[in-house]
Amino acid sequence: MKRIVTCAMGIAAAGMFTVSAFAGMDTMVGKWKWQDFTVECQKGGEHGLSCKVAAGPKNVGMEMIMSPIKQEGEHFVGKVKHPGNGKVYNTKMSQPDKDSWKLDGCTDDGACASGTFVRVK
Repeated sequence: MKRIVTCAMGIAAAGMFTVSAFAGMDTMVGKWKWQDFTVECQKGGEHGLSCKVAAGPKNVGMEMIMSPIKQEGEHFVGKVKHPGNGKVYNTKMSQPDKDSWKLDGCTDDGACASGTFVRVK
């Protein structure tokens, strides 16, 4: 019985961590511009947040969020597909202000990229 209670407490704690991490990501919901791309983010999808390329020179309709987004200190981390090249980056995200998100990341093979997504008003 003790093992079942401990397991249930662990599952509940993991659920609270996921909910609290997404609570910080709520501000990502909306429409964003980066270079020639427009990205729309909404709650839901396989990982609790879905961001799709809504317009751009290529990859329109592509889902960008490839893993759960987790909070690490003041940043959020997760696997994010690059809207231009479709490669998956291990990404660190921060919000410098309410209308922008800065993303920095590298692929598993060492290619790195960064950019700031600005809210479309």
